[in-house]
Amino acid sequence: MIDHETMKSLMNVARGTEPADLVITGGRLFNVFTGELLDGFTVAVKNGKIACVGRDPENGITDETQIIHADGKTLIPGLIDGHTHIAWMFTPENFLKHAMTGGTTTIVTEIYDPCYVCGNPGALEFLAALEDQPIKFFAVAPAMVSISRRTRGISTKDLQALLSRDDVLGIGESYWQGVLQEPDIYLPEFEQARAMGKTIEGHSAGASEKKLNAYVAAGVSSCHEPIRAEEALDRLRLGMHVMVREGSVRKELKEIAKLKDTGVDLRRLTLVSDGLSPSGIMEDGYMESIVQKAIDYGFKPEDAIRMATLNIAEHFSLDGRIGAIAPGRDADILIIPGLDRIAPETVISNGKIIARNGKGLVEPRPYTFSAQAHHSIKLPRQLTASDFCVKAKKEVSLQKVRIIEMITDLVTREKIVELPVSDEKIAGDPARDIIKIAAIDRSIGPGEMFTGFIKGFGLRSGAFALSAAWDAVDIIVTGTRDADMAAAVNRIRELQGGVVVVDQGDIIEELPLPVFGILSDQPVEKIAARTRAICKALSARGVPHPDPLLTIATLTTAAIPFFKICEEGYVRFKDGVTLDLFAD
Repeated sequence: MIDHETMKSLMNVARGTEPADLVITGGRLFNVFTGELLDGFTVAVKNGKIACVGRDPENGITDETQIIHADGKTLIPGLIDGHTHIAWMFTPENFLKHAMTGGTTTIVTEIYDPCYVCGNPGALEFLAALEDQPIKFFAVAPAMVSISRRTRGISTKDLQALLSRDDVLGIGESYWQGVLQEPDIYLPEFEQARAMGKTIEGHSAGASEKKLNAYVAAGVSSCHEPIRAEEALDRLRLGMHVMVREGSVRKELKEIAKLKDTGVDLRRLTLVSDGLSPSGIMEDGYMESIVQKAIDYGFKPEDAIRMATLNIAEHFSLDGRIGAIAPGRDADILIIPGLDRIAPETVISNGKIIARNGKGLVEPRPYTFSAQAHHSIKLPRQLTASDFCVKAKKEVSLQKVRIIEMITDLVTREKIVELPVSDEKIAGDPARDIIKIAAIDRSIGPGEMFTGFIKGFGLRSGAFALSAAWDAVDIIVTGTRDADMAAAVNRIRELQGGVVVVDQGDIIEELPLPVFGILSDQPVEKIAARTRAICKALSARGVPHPDPLLTIATLTTAAIPFFKICEEGYVRFKDGVTLDLFAD
């Protein structure tokens, strides 16, 4: 909110009776409201806000005013990522060193990852790390739609504490299966959010027409899951804001760009990343590259820019503050070569120049995470090979069991197979690419675990474990030898979080994740190098998937269908039922 003294200063600058702090002259201004490209307009800034936008180049200029001569280049609003996951691998400080140089001036992030691990204190601490940074962060409160019954839902008290904050805009992505299967858990959350004027963000991948209508009727306002233009159009027709993903997890922009040929109104279409990997942000950039891709795929530049500025600001009712170059808004302004080339030469955030030509001019604010955040792996003891022993139900040579089968590197299904039994113990079947997989609770019921089997991961030797599982409090480990699985989990316990590859008892590669067990405090470059080394080690051991870390991390989430695992057992999305190993 702008206090009245700031408002008076803005008014005075606009009237020419008070000097501006910053003036941009000589540029071509893109007006997101009208779609016009206006020559000869000057933008005057005071106290981090835009005071006036007009044709008078002398307005508010004194010897104390910083002047930027745009020299015919184009002015557009700072870019907004309306849906992402900052709490993935890197800390906010290290992420920002790369994110803010390309023109992204506002980010809306999910915060459920630290909440699963450390409860509301974890979410609040992560929010504290996002405060007072060179660019703006907003968040959405976690709905806690989990396949594990112990982490489903968020208390009224905790939700109230989050939604009462100005930087929390609503409830984050709420997977449709959980909402429709257990409405009594999630609808009270939605009611609470709507009563406070906050949004409810959606996740409706695979929902049929009837289920999608039921989901929208619950008050869900957006979805970032369409993978085809037809799915995006279905959701636009129901009044949803459709967020088109082009990040490290999924890339749907090229396909959904077909919408441009339908002639439909695009004002509820937005561009988002839905998360970036360390390598992704280094190699591809951030929102500037996503907007450029939209243009390259055929969207009009005016539409592509609005999809990452005004459209997303309107969705979150922030258009009075961000998303446009207009009086009273935050002075988030990019100077680019032209509308069709999103390569910011100057990045202005909150009235300050923070980057030029891709180089940062200011440092992110460092944040020291608490001892609690650094001690989230609470396993009471070291594990042994016997902890991963799977006993048969009776003395037989073959046992019929359920397994997870990989359909793609992310999508899974339930499969029933017969596995060999020796000494009343069920072993994997490496010849058929079936190996063990276990989920181990690391914080709520430390040490509680379930061991099953997975087909299609491809690992031929050793074990692979990670503590950064999605929507869970679990360490996930898969392997060909029980002893290697135990060694990998024990190493994560020592590191207080991480990604580990073990073979024949030796640690082959590792990436420590000591903050909440999900974040590294290392520079992005080092994280990217370590993840590449881990992927290379796994590839050498038969894993064919492009990002094995993502493949394993998503085995605990309801975000991606169809058959998953947690510390309680397998979970089948079709009916939400938790299942044990035995199929008979």
